[in-house]
Amino acid sequence: MSAFLPRLKVAFQLALREMRGGLKGFYIFLACIALGTGAIAAVNSVSTSITRSIATQGQSLLAGDIRFELNNREATSQERQFLDALGTVSVSTNLRSMARLTDGSDQSLVEIKAVDNVYPLYGTLKTEPDQPLADLLARQGDAYGAVVAPLLIDRLGLAIGDEMLVGNARIRITGTIVSEPDAISEGFGFAPRLLTSRDALQATGLIQTGSLVEQVYKIRLTQPAKDFEAIRADATKTLPNAGWSIRTSDRAAPSLTENVVRFSQFLTLVGLTALIVGGVGVANAVRAFLDSKRTVIATLKCLGAPVSVVVMVYFFQIAIIATIGILLGLVIGAIAPMIASYYLAQFLPISASPALYPGALALAALFGALTTLAFAIVPLGHSREVPATALFRENGFESRGLPSWPYLMATALAILCLAGLAVFSAYDRRLALIFLVAMASGFVVLRLVAVGVAALARRSPRLPSAALRLAIGNIHRPGALTPSVILSLGLGLALLVTLALIDGNLRRELIGNLPERAPNFFFVDIQRNDLDSFRAILKDNASNGQIVEVPMLRGRILAFNGTDVAKMEVPPEGRWVLRGDRGITYSEAIPENAAVTDGQWWPANYSGEPLVSFSEQEAIELGLKIGDTVTVNVLGRNITAKISNFRKVEWESLSINFVMVFSPNTFAGAPHAWLATLTDATATPETEATILRAVTQKHPTITSVRVKDALDVVNSLIGQLATAIRAAAAIALLSSVLVLAGALAAGNRARTHDAVVLKTLGATRATLIRAFTYEYLLLGIATAVFALLAGGAAAWFVVTQVMNLPSSFLPTVALSTLGIAMVTTIGIGLAGTWRILGQKAAPVLREL
Repeated sequence: MSAFLPRLKVAFQLALREMRGGLKGFYIFLACIALGTGAIAAVNSVSTSITRSIATQGQSLLAGDIRFELNNREATSQERQFLDALGTVSVSTNLRSMARLTDGSDQSLVEIKAVDNVYPLYGTLKTEPDQPLADLLARQGDAYGAVVAPLLIDRLGLAIGDEMLVGNARIRITGTIVSEPDAISEGFGFAPRLLTSRDALQATGLIQTGSLVEQVYKIRLTQPAKDFEAIRADATKTLPNAGWSIRTSDRAAPSLTENVVRFSQFLTLVGLTALIVGGVGVANAVRAFLDSKRTVIATLKCLGAPVSVVVMVYFFQIAIIATIGILLGLVIGAIAPMIASYYLAQFLPISASPALYPGALALAALFGALTTLAFAIVPLGHSREVPATALFRENGFESRGLPSWPYLMATALAILCLAGLAVFSAYDRRLALIFLVAMASGFVVLRLVAVGVAALARRSPRLPSAALRLAIGNIHRPGALTPSVILSLGLGLALLVTLALIDGNLRRELIGNLPERAPNFFFVDIQRNDLDSFRAILKDNASNGQIVEVPMLRGRILAFNGTDVAKMEVPPEGRWVLRGDRGITYSEAIPENAAVTDGQWWPANYSGEPLVSFSEQEAIELGLKIGDTVTVNVLGRNITAKISNFRKVEWESLSINFVMVFSPNTFAGAPHAWLATLTDATATPETEATILRAVTQKHPTITSVRVKDALDVVNSLIGQLATAIRAAAAIALLSSVLVLAGALAAGNRARTHDAVVLKTLGATRATLIRAFTYEYLLLGIATAVFALLAGGAAAWFVVTQVMNLPSSFLPTVALSTLGIAMVTTIGIGLAGTWRILGQKAAPVLREL
């Protein structure tokens, strides 16, 4: 130990002294580490900002301390007594319906929210004009006041003060909604908001038997410090059959929080890809730097410096440079939430005040440090192998094997720590493991691709073109750039192809082939006594259309095999089934768009114990099997049914599909409405408008949803997500480009020698440019082929196995990838080569 500390001090002093010349040779190193670290820090900082804002603004986002939701019914006197005992109760009713012009010329789907006079309990509803809500919603003559989203005014061509019809009631627009405190906790809506009074809703006549209505009871607790879990447990114990969904202000928007966390994990993995791709740049930069220092290393050895001191000198330098890069990345991560708040504040509850998130920054710094270690140790190990004779003759790292075992062990340990951190910090650890396996496989395959390309070049026939022969020789000669170029660009391009194919397939399903086979309309809340008239309207206006009708109820899953689902560990992909109420139906026959994959369908006129058919994919995700029992609460009654069979459901068809289909005897005598679809491939927009107008005028309480309008909303959301994903992918691709530039720079010394020798032997500059162009072109094609195959396989897995959608190869993605590979390799390659071709021969020849 006494000898080690002085050596450490000397090594540190030498490292600082040698760095006085600046950071030349390390700019790509810096950029790679800063980009990857900054991407991870930014994504996690923004995610933390959103999730913490949701947690701290829970009361405002929920507009209460605790929220009880009932579907298709109001609370009974006993249930209301229980709620009133907790504190001040605000009641609101949510449903979808149609708002139409008074002359019947146009209509629009709206999300109606009817509130009482104490809404909101927390937060502020901002309107234009800024007047008390009671005044805005007051009845004036035979019209009820309402404030609406500006989008509704634009769609129907109305203005403040105009009137419209909703159901059987006349509604006057008294203002527009600027911000709604509990909009996020209420969930995503396909239609613009219409906020009115509960008296107005009652006058519409929309609430009928079986109508899809959410009755929401928000409470400001008399004792705010009371334990939420105790209230939940008390509600379940006191009223076990209520079937209400309970949400508390500490988890005001669980779906949003979960989606933000999952999406941020995905972007973190993309950022980690950029960091690992940058790690290749780190290795190239360290190798090139140490290669340029071979005479310095040889001199230190000639002067008696121990090998350990030599290694520590350059380890300290690499550590200092990496620290600077990590700090630059952390600065990016620190300011990212402030920039994001400017754009996201109108959509998400993100804090606009400056704030640092140490946890997110520390995680990014750790990723950056481990990546540097994982990729820098092996080149450092090679530095100790530089002989003292390198001082007297040209000798570098060209012919090198593996370093000694301590360096290999240290590299393996750094890689294991990096992988462990990726898995440990992941929300979905299975996804993180798949990512790590894919990355490791990518490195192995890229190395094999490089070996294969070199082997093909070595065995290629002799060609008449001197430039082409020279290019092929450059691909397989010792010290060739082939492994560096293919590895540098391959991972980034493969990621770009993967994301482009996922985005393309998703859009193709939603706005490509899907509208051709999806229904034109969904019709909701059809009462039994309106069915005949409703059918007649559709047949008169769409004689070629196919009408499908099914009974529909709402139910919430409470238990599987008697075990409360709230106490079960459910995989993330299956949680949506248990979140809130689900649409359910009953049927005597197997639905036309489904097929039984396991078990048996119940016979006709079945009258035994309640049976249920469960969607196969969701059953697998929830760990269910044939014979298990499912307990659902429907209209305040708990019903337990046995799983009789599993069905394969084509959700992507947008036809009428349900997770659960029950035997008809299960709901004998239960009041319910009907759900219907109309599919007519020949219908024009004018025909659809006529159908919509006819149904709305004749049956104002029936809610009509035009599928194209819903798809437009979904497509807009997907477009916003795709923008974020493409930005992350661009960072990974930029890292690849930087690494490629670094790899080419690392080979500049050898390229300079080659160019000088060839020019001395009579080669012209034009010949050399053609040769280098051919070389980069061939390497670009090889890299593009790998990216297409690897990216196509990864996209197929995500689309078919994760999204459960059909996957197809998109030629435009292939062509664009090929173009990017060509432009990048040839452009960067020639940019570096141009300077090489201008080198004077004499100084180089003297060193040979």
